Amino acid sequence: MASNGKLRTKEAAFRRFVSVVLLTLLGALLVVLYLRSSSVSDLVIWEDVEVVGGVTFNYTQRRKGLTLPKQNELSIMLEKRNQLPPRNLDLYPRLAKDRIVIVLYVHNRPQYLKLVVDSLAKVKGISETLLIVSHDGYFEEINRIIEGIKFCQVKQIFAPFSPHIFPDSFPGASPKDCKGKDDPDKLNCEGTRDQYGNHRSPKILSLKHHWWWMMNTVWDGLKETHLHVGHILFIEEDHFIYPNAYRNLQILTELKPSKCPLCYAANLAPSDVRSRGEGWESLIAEKMGNIGYSFNRTVWTKIHAKATEFCTFDEYNWDITMWATVYPSFGGPVYSLRGSRTSAVHIGKCGLHQGQRELSACIDNGSINLKVADVDKVPNIRRDWGVHEYRKQNGYQAGFKGWGGWGDTRDHQMCLDFAKMYR
Repeated sequence: MASNGKLRTKEAAFRRFVSVVLLTLLGALLVVLYLRSSSVSDLVIWEDVEVVGGVTFNYTQRRKGLTLPKQNELSIMLEKRNQLPPRNLDLYPRLAKDRIVIVLYVHNRPQYLKLVVDSLAKVKGISETLLIVSHDGYFEEINRIIEGIKFCQVKQIFAPFSPHIFPDSFPGASPKDCKGKDDPDKLNCEGTRDQYGNHRSPKILSLKHHWWWMMNTVWDGLKETHLHVGHILFIEEDHFIYPNAYRNLQILTELKPSKCPLCYAANLAPSDVRSRGEGWESLIAEKMGNIGYSFNRTVWTKIHAKATEFCTFDEYNWDITMWATVYPSFGGPVYSLRGSRTSAVHIGKCGLHQGQRELSACIDNGSINLKVADVDKVPNIRRDWGVHEYRKQNGYQAGFKGWGGWGDTRDHQMCLDFAKMYR
């Protein structure tokens, strides 16, 4: 009798084991089938979970509640490419512990980009850090220029929801979209008009979408930077960088806590794009400019908390959106610390940036009318300088209602989804 009881116990245990195995296999099969039926836009490619500064990053979670557009083949390819490690690891295997990461965001102005890359090659200390290049769309000539960089580690990322890679559907231009001042009710077209009665223009809107996607991805979505708490420097494809820029920025970020506790950022250039600086023996505290600006994760956390304000303000420029609605919501002046001589220059007069004066540095027929003085080739900021504060800030302020162009609720939703992708 005892032996029969033992036999029945073994048989029961075996049956339970078989049941567990079958259920496990069935579950795995269902997961595979589910993943095959899901678009790439529903998934994040990373495969680990971390807690950084109290925020949980779950890189395999489904993008629950997000309504990101269905991706095409190019979009899927670019999102996969974003997971590749930086290039030139063999040339620069180690980065400096106190590095300031540099992010260069580009569209399709190769005549400017070549000059900017040449200027970066001469920057002292750039081999110590990582250069991230964020692409708005995919353009072969731009890609070739970036792939030719050999002076530091380089990681390329491509905005997978750029309007430039969706030629016939949102976020690009859909055949069903309203145009100009079309009446959606009368024409049965799709779209929401802005405050001036105009419908969306995808190529213009891409500027703000790219900037916001880039910020969320660099700070929260890349293995190389999601643990980075220090400053990140942001420059554009038409920002010529002086050789002393990186060393000057290191000094500014070191001095900022003691010299200017109210400063949120450090800038390489004055907020007035036509200015080359005052030339004083003094540091300058003024509103944050859009040329060569840098800030740390603490500031990014404050910006990210204002995603709704950023994504729903009817203004197609990211920088004006920040000046008119995000920064004023911080509850006090938002200063940036800089030197009294510029270390970066806006050289673009093509594209959306028009009308620079003839005496300003700009590109004409592929050449640049800009000479770098010897004083701009070495660090020219002294630690014993005081700080001159510009209390009256010119330019866009709280209360400005925006130039429009950002009234379509689809753009609002995609922008808000970018803020949730990695959190």
